[in-house]
Amino acid sequence: MEIKYKDTHEFSREELEELFLSVEWSSGHFPDKLKVAMQNFKTVISAWDGEKLIGMACAMDDGIMNAYMHYLLVRPEYQGKGIGEALVSKIKEKYSDYLRLVIVAYNKEIGFYEHCGFKRAEDASAMFITDLWT
Repeated sequence: MEIKYKDTHEFSREELEELFLSVEWSSGHFPDKLKVAMQNFKTVISAWDGEKLIGMACAMDDGIMNAYMHYLLVRPEYQGKGIGEALVSKIKEKYSDYLRLVIVAYNKEIGFYEHCGFKRAEDASAMFITDLWT
């Protein structure tokens, strides 16, 4: 298995749907919106096993100081093989001149992100509005 990494914003709706649903993310049910989102992210690094999209990391930034890694996902059958860590490393490299790289992590993911060099904020908590229409 030779994993290749690409800096691209071009994906088919089927590739995105398959990847996002493989990790049971509800956004996978909106592949047309995901296609647009990929075009709008400043940075999209994807992982490929041949022609199969197996992972990606996406980030947005303010152009000089702050970058936000919004998506990091790897198909379950490829997890534990260093692919997620490689994707984070590529994002960190891209933003190495920035003051801050931020990620909102779920509690079960904190160990992974700490392993990748992130530190938990002692004086801050992530906050969300997930359904603006209620």
